[in-house]
Amino acid sequence: MPVIAIIGAGPGLGAAVARRFGREGFSVALISRDQSKLDAMAAELGSAGVTARGYSADVRNPAELEDALGRAAADLGAISVLQYSPLPSRDYLKPVLELTPELALEALQFSALGLIHSARAVLPAMRQAGEGSIILINGGTSVKARAGFAGTSVAFPAESAYGEMLHDALEDEGVRVTQLVIPGAIPKLQLPNGIDDVADRIWELHADGGPFRTMLIPLEEGRE
Repeated sequence: MPVIAIIGAGPGLGAAVARRFGREGFSVALISRDQSKLDAMAAELGSAGVTARGYSADVRNPAELEDALGRAAADLGAISVLQYSPLPSRDYLKPVLELTPELALEALQFSALGLIHSARAVLPAMRQAGEGSIILINGGTSVKARAGFAGTSVAFPAESAYGEMLHDALEDEGVRVTQLVIPGAIPKLQLPNGIDDVADRIWELHADGGPFRTMLIPLEEGRE
């Protein structure tokens, strides 16, 4: 059974993606900081027929993150899809004149370095299998800086650059690396089926591949 690991799993997009991939026969590894919330999510998904388990880790802690991914692979099988979508702290959304070097470093650890550690943990099995997907989920500051969202305006582009380089390096090996940019809060985007439409788009990125970056909606229609 194929396995998707969702880093930053929560009751919104993470749960919707888990349900969507679960319908396609995937087992789901849910990764975030709060084990009790993960256990509740896994139980709810299980009641809907989706095999899911939770693994607590802070993406700013490489040892925790790599351990969680290793335990997930040992329990569920080799990870064939990695979704990197941790929700940034509100501290990363402060104005640029309030951005300290320490906060910028933390934002980079959260976004770029967390992705690098995660990708290096799952890529050996994907490359050996000759298939797999790594999917980045980012806000609009990944493509256009905003002075009022300084932390993500610094960190998201670094994450994006690493992802795009992976896309180019791995495209001939059967491993897809893609990014979905969501320029605004999902409930405010007025999608016909709400968050399930986003989960469908993420499934399509895995199933169909394509260019590195996909915009959920045009940037000018969003707010972040």
